[in-house]
Amino acid sequence: MKQKTKMIHGGITGDEQTGAVSVPIYQVSTYKQPRAGQHTGYEYSRTGNPTRTALESLIADLEGGAAGYAFGSGMAAVTAVMMLFNSGDHIILTDDVYGGTYRVMTKVMNRIGIEATFSDTSSIGDIEKAIKPNTKAIYVETPTNPLLKITDLKKVSETAKKHGLLLIVDNTFYTPYFQNPLSFGADIVLHSATKYLGGHSDVVGGLVVTATKELGEELHFIQNSTGGILGPQDSWLLMRGMKTLGLRMEAHEQNARKIAAFLEGHHAVEKVYYPGSPSHPGHELAKQQSTGFGGMISFDIGKEENVDLVLGRLKLFTIAESLGAVESLISVPARMTHASIPRDRRLQLGITDGLIRISVGIEDIDDLLEDLKEALDPLA
Repeated sequence: MKQKTKMIHGGITGDEQTGAVSVPIYQVSTYKQPRAGQHTGYEYSRTGNPTRTALESLIADLEGGAAGYAFGSGMAAVTAVMMLFNSGDHIILTDDVYGGTYRVMTKVMNRIGIEATFSDTSSIGDIEKAIKPNTKAIYVETPTNPLLKITDLKKVSETAKKHGLLLIVDNTFYTPYFQNPLSFGADIVLHSATKYLGGHSDVVGGLVVTATKELGEELHFIQNSTGGILGPQDSWLLMRGMKTLGLRMEAHEQNARKIAAFLEGHHAVEKVYYPGSPSHPGHELAKQQSTGFGGMISFDIGKEENVDLVLGRLKLFTIAESLGAVESLISVPARMTHASIPRDRRLQLGITDGLIRISVGIEDIDDLLEDLKEALDPLA
């Protein structure tokens, strides 16, 4: 079954009892038991809820995994995955990882003794250098946020297996429509479902898929024990959003390609980061391991004072956190999504004060290009 079809017919669909073609919203906390201590599949909605189960089975189908789990946010999903590890364990993470992931690793997980090293995971040599005797996993974003670097999933998977490490991949930017990390050997794939999977800026959630049932059972134990679950209303909204994911991702990418080409030719732009551009260092690799290049673009306009001038002239791009919605969003990573990373570290990575990140929406491309042109031209 092709992905577009699977997004509509995958997982658990409809309701056999009533014939409803949409999974009902089970707004319930507890379930009647035939006898004390015996349940019919559900006992308490922290442990399991039919609406959430339908969503979890859908994302497992789309990623080609053994089990899926839905959390209250992307960071709740990341945190639950990190709680698979013990005090004294060491994790290698992508260097320009999302600021929230950086924060939870350096200010929360470190309190319970989980160590983190941030490495350029697009370089297998750098990963090898970062491995310690107590290393337990490699955590990868590809493409990265916000510099859109590409990691070779096959090679990093081989490296992880050689050293007996788990490979965890954040697939938020590409979604299962464009990229399936488990097929390259990843053990866990996760998403901030708030972004492209939901797609309409109206739901916050996180999803995790495991390659094996055994690893899934470990994660479910943590999900049930810590309680960071997604509610039935938000689970239903995510399933509704995911039905059109394929169509939206194609529209996002179509617009992003044209915007990236425009930015590359504009005199006010010093550098453009977009994997779909032939000049991007990870372009050929992205072509090999994904079926599309997504809708995220970052570009540098040099001086920090130029940022506010450009953003102040835009009419269609909304200045906001988050990404992956039908409307175009624009942000300044140094001030917003990556503000929790020390400035020296940000500059070292290339996250400059003049870096702007665009989440390209599905509006008419002519309107978006005109808006950007009017905002950038005065910098001449």
